[in-house]
Amino acid sequence: MSNLIQHFGDAGVLYIIFGITLIFSLLLDAGVLQRSFKPMSLKSASVQTVCWISLAIAYGFLISHYRDTEKGLQYYSAYLMEYSLSADNLFVFILILNYFNISDLYYHKVLFYGIICAVIFRLIFILAGIEMVNNFHWILYFLGGVLIYSGIKILLSGSDQKFNPDKNIIYKFLHRYFPMVKHEGEGNFTIYENGKKYYTVLFVVIILIASTDLVFAIDSIPAVFAISQDRLVIITSNIFAVMGLRAMFFLLKGFADKFDYLQEGISVVLIFVGAKMLLEIFDIRISTHWSLLVIVLVLTAAIVVSLLKNRTSKIQGK
Repeated sequence: MSNLIQHFGDAGVLYIIFGITLIFSLLLDAGVLQRSFKPMSLKSASVQTVCWISLAIAYGFLISHYRDTEKGLQYYSAYLMEYSLSADNLFVFILILNYFNISDLYYHKVLFYGIICAVIFRLIFILAGIEMVNNFHWILYFLGGVLIYSGIKILLSGSDQKFNPDKNIIYKFLHRYFPMVKHEGEGNFTIYENGKKYYTVLFVVIILIASTDLVFAIDSIPAVFAISQDRLVIITSNIFAVMGLRAMFFLLKGFADKFDYLQEGISVVLIFVGAKMLLEIFDIRISTHWSLLVIVLVLTAAIVVSLLKNRTSKIQGK
């Protein structure tokens, strides 16, 4: 390991470890995908979720060891924030899959490819964002204002989410320029009927999932810049958070209506990190330790209050 560090540097070795972990996990997942079209069980989803979280935590230890403790804390703060913000995507994913009546048999496949597309889009977005911040530091303050606006908008709009294809630009584009059929094509993305190529609803859903994640990333990725401007921290925390989404989807799909205050918690986090960015104009800096503590407390409070509300509703309903 010491020879590798001397040759590639600390960051280079960490990128290599991250890349190997990601590729191995994807190949393993792809192998499972080829062998089985059964819906993912709750047990399997739980195991995979724990594995992804464990990998992310272990990687944070590596960053702390080979870089420094501050970078490690930045990574954990960024990962936690991205994971919670990305989890909100899952509720929209559920709406999309339900709207198009996708069979449980194809959830695994659709989410696998949809999230890979989302990772590619996020990488492009992150690298472009880092380049802009490095060249135009003032853009951080603009992003801080955007985050505060987004947080207030979410807070005021309420938690009711709906998927309306008539208002979705991506869906309207696909519907106009891609000949489509309204069935799953036995698990294929394209089929041929009377010698003409058609795209199945699975293809449409994958594109919608990836594009929806990109829309959410417009909020979540700038939020990470409030925690760190380190390229390694931003990229790895983001990708680890997104890659764990598919397994978490199968855990949460039965509880989509149980976390009534999650969006409110997320909105408070967005407002907090936006304010953190703007306060730097006045040379007021909130440490990574405090940022991590605030994010943990807010999200924990949102989940606990949601669960207490559901419990109270059940008791009153008896």
